[in-house]
Amino acid sequence: MTEITVSQPRPSRFFVTQPDNFDLDNKYTEAALERNKREGLELAVRARWIAMALTAMLLIYLNPQWEVLWYHFILLLICANGWLIRRAGRVGQSRIELLLIFFDLLIMTLGMIVPNPFSDDVRPLAMQYRFDNFQYFFIILAAGTLAYSWRTVIAIGTWTAGMWTAGWIIAWWVATPIPGISEEIAEALKEYPAVVEMLDPNSFMPTLRIQQVIVFVMVAVTLGVSMRRLNRLLMSNAGLERERANLSRYFSPNVVDELSQNDEPLKQVRKEDIAVLFIDIVGFTKFSAGRDPYEVIEVLRGFHARMETEVFRHHGTLDKYLGDGLMATFGTPMPSELDASNALACARSMVEMIERWNLDRKRTGEPEIQIGVGVHYGSVVLGDIGANRLEFAVIGDAVNVAAKLEAMTRDHAVHIIVSDALRAQAIKETPNAEDSMAGFELRSDQTVRGVATLMDVWVL
Repeated sequence: MTEITVSQPRPSRFFVTQPDNFDLDNKYTEAALERNKREGLELAVRARWIAMALTAMLLIYLNPQWEVLWYHFILLLICANGWLIRRAGRVGQSRIELLLIFFDLLIMTLGMIVPNPFSDDVRPLAMQYRFDNFQYFFIILAAGTLAYSWRTVIAIGTWTAGMWTAGWIIAWWVATPIPGISEEIAEALKEYPAVVEMLDPNSFMPTLRIQQVIVFVMVAVTLGVSMRRLNRLLMSNAGLERERANLSRYFSPNVVDELSQNDEPLKQVRKEDIAVLFIDIVGFTKFSAGRDPYEVIEVLRGFHARMETEVFRHHGTLDKYLGDGLMATFGTPMPSELDASNALACARSMVEMIERWNLDRKRTGEPEIQIGVGVHYGSVVLGDIGANRLEFAVIGDAVNVAAKLEAMTRDHAVHIIVSDALRAQAIKETPNAEDSMAGFELRSDQTVRGVATLMDVWVL
């Protein structure tokens, strides 16, 4: 996971301006790839250690002699090199990582073809190739698929084939065969020529060596192609994660889930009845005058984070930030049966949240924050606007009325003003809506700027 460090320490008296929770996990494609690589390397190293441990026990079973410690030393080198590969691994090309992988294969090859220096068993060098040790290369290849790129997996296949082939050719060139034994076996089995090469200890059986490397390369290429397809799926999934993260900036988690599974595009222009909520800080311009800009920004961050949380908790949509305030809608992008009720409950929760925040601020000597909230229910037009850069917009009289109601909170010296239309819709939606209106007072025939007729409003 990407770590984000915040510098510029400030005095502790500003601590209460911080949001309760930060979600700084920006799911960009590069971060997703890096995370996948890290997890894959961890799995690859663990798988390697387990495989080497099992191999070590198997070797003891196959050869219960002290000379087996030589092969245990080879396995230990491979485990240590795997740890180094994990440390050097990263997204993109890494020469150190490739060098370590090459060294990995070189250790394996030399460990299989070089005679055990602690063994006093005298046998032809060709006999080193009769123990089917080549199959252990498949462990390295399989572990590589957990974290390496598809190109690297194919490279493991070709490098292994090249090293193994070069190894047995050099061994064949420098080997000293046991004199006479090949001729005696050929004479004894002259009626069975196909068996002669299999039983001849001096024979390197080149056809079998070639078959081994061809099959290994075929498997490596197949795994590489599969990994390439997997990487494409990973890239696609990373893009979806980024889109989902962008949605979560504006919509509550349950709405994000719904949008992720909905094939109907949002850009279709339509008319809906929704609830619109505006909130801002009362007297923020005066509050900001003469204050440290850092403190002002921290207050805004704390305010926005807390209000955003309440919007999402009540199934609303964060339409936009408006400097020291924000606009939220309830019923977008998809309408529900409780839009007005959710908006009303959200407004009350915002006031309660600010009251709790102010208690913390008072204890640290910071000035209290006062807010005004306006909520209205009415008809709007939904759809994308813009040319090159699109924005999902909510347009209509309901938006304008909600903004004017929020502005009226100053004139009436109240925290919340809701329209009678919002109250009527909330009562229609839930039988106990009257409880949500507890404490509200009716103020009839109010003049709302921009509205031709007088309005009945409810204030808290």
